[in-house]
Amino acid sequence: MISLAVNSVLFDAFDFATAARHIAAAGYDGIEIAAIPGMCEHLEVDRWREQAADVRAILAETGLKPVSMETADRGDDRCERTFEASAELGIPVVAVGSGGTSGDPDDLRERIARLAELADAAAQFGVTVVCKAHVGSAVYDTPTTLAAMAAIASPGFGINMDPSHIHRAGEVPKEALQQVVSRVRHSHIRDCKGRQQGPGAPPLQACGRGDIDLFGYCKVLADAGYEGAASLEVIGAAKAGLSLAEVAIIAAESYGYLNACLKQLGAR
Repeated sequence: MISLAVNSVLFDAFDFATAARHIAAAGYDGIEIAAIPGMCEHLEVDRWREQAADVRAILAETGLKPVSMETADRGDDRCERTFEASAELGIPVVAVGSGGTSGDPDDLRERIARLAELADAAAQFGVTVVCKAHVGSAVYDTPTTLAAMAAIASPGFGINMDPSHIHRAGEVPKEALQQVVSRVRHSHIRDCKGRQQGPGAPPLQACGRGDIDLFGYCKVLADAGYEGAASLEVIGAAKAGLSLAEVAIIAAESYGYLNACLKQLGAR
C-alpha cells in the first residue's frame, strides 16, 4: 500500500506542532519533516537532540508516521548528522537535491560522486538517501537520473520522484516514472500548471489543479508495487502570505484527490 504524507514545508510559516496537527486532521498517514536551511527548519539538524523529545511527543499525539526528512547538502558533514538524527527518530528516508548546474557533464559527474558518498554514509545508519530530478540542478531530468542510478549501486541510495519537476523538464511524468520506478524509494508529489521555471502559486500546486496526469502517475507506482510514501510538497506558502486555513485547505484538497486515485487503483 502507498502511504500519503505532507512535507511540513507547506506550513513554513507555522511551528511543527501546528503543521503536524493539521496534516493529521486532513487524513494523512505521515509527515515529511522539513530541515532545509534558509527555507524551513522544523528540525534544526545542529540541535536535533534538543528537539527530539518534542518531535517524538508531537508524532505520538498526532499518530503521524515520520516517513522522511528533507534537507540540503552543503558539502560538509551536515547530511551525516541528518542521517544520525533520522535513525534516532525512526525516519527511514532523507531527501536531498543534487545541486549543481544543468547541462554540465563534469558537474554531473561530481554531483553523482557526492551522492555516492552520501549513500554510503546513509547506509551506515540504516537510512536511505534519495535524490530527485530538480529544475536547474545537475540531476534535472530522466537521462541524468538514469546516470545517477547507473553509477550508484549502494543500498543507501534511491530515487525521489517528483512529477512537477519532470513535467517542467518537458517530459511526461508517468512515462518518465516507468523508467526509474525500480529505484524509487520516495515520491514528492504536487501538481503544476505550465512548464515555467517555478511550480507556480501554492494553491495551483494542489493535486488535481494543474496539467499533470497524476492519476496516471499514481497508476505506475501502484502497478510497480511501490509501497513507500507519496509526500505532498507545496512550497512558497509563507512568501505568498497564506493563512493557516489556506494551507490546511491545500493539504486537505490534495489528500482527497490522491486518496481517491489510490483507492481506485487498489493501492490504499
